[in-house]
Amino acid sequence: MWCQAAQLRAVRDWHDNEPTSGPDPSPDKMEQGAEPFVLFQDLVLAQHLVNFQLWHVEDRARRRDVGPEVIAQCKQEIDALNQRRNDMIERMDDSLIQLMSPLLPESEAGYNTETLGSVLDRLSILALKIYHMREQAERQDAPQEQIEECAAKLTVMQEQHRDLVESMLGLVREYGSGLKRPKVYRQYKMYNDPRLNPELYGGKA
Repeated sequence: MWCQAAQLRAVRDWHDNEPTSGPDPSPDKMEQGAEPFVLFQDLVLAQHLVNFQLWHVEDRARRRDVGPEVIAQCKQEIDALNQRRNDMIERMDDSLIQLMSPLLPESEAGYNTETLGSVLDRLSILALKIYHMREQAERQDAPQEQIEECAAKLTVMQEQHRDLVESMLGLVREYGSGLKRPKVYRQYKMYNDPRLNPELYGGKA
């Protein structure tokens, strides 16, 4: 339950005082004696900060009062952040498996269609949606009909957040009982790699 509460709290804190850098989830901390769960906490908040940054660049990319060079810069930032976001999801799954493996029973069971890291990413995005939809539901300069519409959407989002938390905890219980096995699914994104994107290595860029 720590993860989703920390995500919701961080969104509020970061909007009051946007951080210039996030928690340090580097493997070097292990060599410095950091506990594995502390490293996992750092990973969760570092990945959440990437989504926080991505949200605001995505907003900026929709502006109509700037030139194409600004939108192109936003696109490059979005690509880089999305790559980091996916890398961090995989690192969360790696860390979780390291933490859980000694506690799990031997099992030949199958796998879930979504990893715990992916669920934490979805909860991170929902935390951002909840914060921003609450902002819209509390606006004083918007039509009443729009405010009521946003308030109704906020209620749905909060329910979805609770449902997703319960589903995540259910998956953890399935791991603990041997009904499912955890596994990391690698994304292997190709479009950001100049060696693998033909638009880049073919000299067209």
